[in-house]
Amino acid sequence: MANYDRKVIEEIAGDLDIGFNCYYNLKTKEIVKLPNFDDSFDEDFMREEFKADIEKVEGNEDDYIIFEILDSFEAFKIMERFVGQMTDPHFQDKLDYILQREKPFRYFKQAIDESEHRQAWFDFKRNELERRVEDQFRECKSNSV
Repeated sequence: MANYDRKVIEEIAGDLDIGFNCYYNLKTKEIVKLPNFDDSFDEDFMREEFKADIEKVEGNEDDYIIFEILDSFEAFKIMERFVGQMTDPHFQDKLDYILQREKPFRYFKQAIDESEHRQAWFDFKRNELERRVEDQFRECKSNSV
């Protein structure tokens, strides 16, 4: 991605991973990070904490590329792709079974955390998120041409 700094892509992907929506200002190159207020324990408190950043974005949406956190379906697809590329057939079968159970996110996380494949999962997920950010930058660029 020639027009977008690798560090920007990595930063946005990392913020998405921890639950922040990111707004990349095309003019200033600033990244504004906002939590998903729908998931906030105290939405009013969070809106007050992020008031200055909200004001930067509101009314100026055309200046930003908006990167939203993954919905459950997208996160599940990343988990499926990870399982599909596993080279450990025993662990692959275990994860495949987990994805078919109730509460797959909870049990997937638990299985990963207790395995030797923990870092491989984090690396895979990071790469998937970075690719998603790159794709969105590329799409924005092609729409503006």
